[in-house]
Amino acid sequence: MSYTGDVQVGGPPAVREVPGLKITKLAVGPYDNNAYLLRCTATGDQLLIDAANEASRLLELVGDGPLSRIVTTHRHQDHWEALGEVVAATGAPVVAHPLDAETLPVPVTEPVEHGDTVRVGEVTLEVVHLRGHTPGSVALLHTAAQTPHLFTGDSLFPGGVGNTWGDPQLFASLLADVEERVFDPLPDETWVYPGHGKDTTLGRERPHLPEWRTRGW
Repeated sequence: MSYTGDVQVGGPPAVREVPGLKITKLAVGPYDNNAYLLRCTATGDQLLIDAANEASRLLELVGDGPLSRIVTTHRHQDHWEALGEVVAATGAPVVAHPLDAETLPVPVTEPVEHGDTVRVGEVTLEVVHLRGHTPGSVALLHTAAQTPHLFTGDSLFPGGVGNTWGDPQLFASLLADVEERVFDPLPDETWVYPGHGKDTTLGRERPHLPEWRTRGW
């Protein structure tokens, strides 16, 4: 069955394999958060993006395989509700941007900045700092494939950028970062995995950038 990225809370995960990685997407919690488990196909090493909720389901996904680290895309509680429990069970170090680190329930042992890299087995992921939804929001980019894969947290969704609560400066900051650090360097086929809801591609969203700028959200 082909991957669509359409998952529901309480339902099964969606799984796909791309060069170097097996990607498992699971919807959890009352806010329909997406959590992503990335597994290096060469080594079996694993990385979890956003231990958002339902720790038991996340730990079931991890299974007996090594969990090398947990990346928290930003500081909002719906994206780290299960973080403490998953860290306690696995001992995995936590990765986040320093500007969002203080809010998290466990220490950030691997702080990252824009342009840094995070490894899972033999795969290297690039950190993209996207300022606006929160000061320290980050995305993770996998480019060791013909199609880039981008995990955006709450900074980019189908239909627009993340919520900036009507603040024109925050919106301008986030839209500028998304344009300059995502849309400008990456091709249309780039697959986008957001923090909630369905996936998209940059090609689907690119024509709507002027509309987003005009509406201001």
